[in-house]
Amino acid sequence: MSDYEVTRIGSLDRWRSHFGGFDESRSRDGRRVVDHELTMQYIGMTANALVPGEEAGYWHSHERVEELYVFLEGLGQMGLDDEVIDVEPGSVVRVGQGVWRTWRARPDSPGELRWLCIRAGGEELPHLPNDSSRAPERPMPWSD
Repeated sequence: MSDYEVTRIGSLDRWRSHFGGFDESRSRDGRRVVDHELTMQYIGMTANALVPGEEAGYWHSHERVEELYVFLEGLGQMGLDDEVIDVEPGSVVRVGQGVWRTWRARPDSPGELRWLCIRAGGEELPHLPNDSSRAPERPMPWSD
């Protein structure tokens, strides 16, 4: 058996129906902690949805974890230390260790703010992934 797993988080318009969190007492609508469903070692991911005008309601920072926010739909804002930046579909925001962060869906957003938050820890990634192997002679599996 290969070392992979598959889960389905549903289409973007269904993300608001997710209910979850890292701690049951702080779980909320619109959050799914995917790494609680898969065997993840060095990365984590949440799928998130906020209705227009809704906010995180808290600030947080990490000592060891780096986060990457990939915004897919809606209009929002992120508080990053002493700055506020606008986010929209296609915005990708890397937030390093020690940076305070919070977010909200702007009240004038045309719909829910939806994003993935990818968290990573462990060791520093090489610029060139030099642990990979290629097999150009291996036939492709598609049977069109």
